[in-house]
Amino acid sequence: MPEQHSITPPMTHIDPDLPRRKGHGLVGFGLRVLLRSLAGGALAACAIGFIWFADNVTSQPLTHPPRAEAIVALTGGPDRIAEAMSLLASGHGERLLITGVNPGTTFPEIIELNPKYRHLFECCVDLGYEAINTVGNAQEAEHWVRAHRIQQSLIVVTSAYHMPRALAEMRHRLPGVALHPVAVMPDRLRTSTWWQDIRAVQLMGREYVKFLVAKARMLLIDPDPAPQDAALQAART
Repeated sequence: MPEQHSITPPMTHIDPDLPRRKGHGLVGFGLRVLLRSLAGGALAACAIGFIWFADNVTSQPLTHPPRAEAIVALTGGPDRIAEAMSLLASGHGERLLITGVNPGTTFPEIIELNPKYRHLFECCVDLGYEAINTVGNAQEAEHWVRAHRIQQSLIVVTSAYHMPRALAEMRHRLPGVALHPVAVMPDRLRTSTWWQDIRAVQLMGREYVKFLVAKARMLLIDPDPAPQDAALQAART
C-alpha cells in the first residue's frame, strides 16, 4: 500500500490579548464620542449664550430711568460722563460718582469737558481714582454708596456692551440696592446689522468672554465679598 500522509491543518495563532484590545477599542471609541458630544454641547451653549448676550446688549432701552438716590458712571468714554451729568442735571439722582478716573486727570480738566455743568461739579460730583477695572469700579462704588448712606436705588451709566458685566459686578457688591441701567450705545452697535461688522463682533465677543469669566469668579471664587471687606476694614482701623 502506498504510504499515507496525514495532513494536519495549520494552527491559527490566537492572540490572548485580543478580547482585551477589542474592549479597550470600544472604550476608547465611546470616550471619543462622549468627548465630542460634550465639546459640541459646550460650543452650542456658548453660541446660544452669545446670541442672548448680543440681543441683551443691542436691545437695551435708551430712555431715562426712574429717579434714584444717586448715579454712578464708569469711565471709558466721554459719552458716559456726559450722559451721567445730564441725568444729574435733570434730577434723576442727587449725587454722582465717576469711578475709574485716570490718576493723571484733574477735576478742572473734567469740568472743561462739560463746562455747562460746572455748578454741579462743584456741589454734587465725586471722582474715584482707585478703580482700574470693572471689579474695582464695583468696589469703589460700594464704598462710596456706604459712605453716602445710599440704601435703595442707584443709576448705573456705562456703554451698552459693558452693561451686563458692570451690573453683575455691582449686584455682587450691592445686593440690596436696586440698579437702574442707562446704556450708552456705541455707533457700531446702533445698526441692526452690527453682526456684519467684524470689529463690532470682536468687541461683543471679547466682552462676552469677560462676562462669563466674571460670573464664574463670582460663583466659584468670590461668592460672598462681604467677609473680605469686613476683614479689610478691621485691618485699616
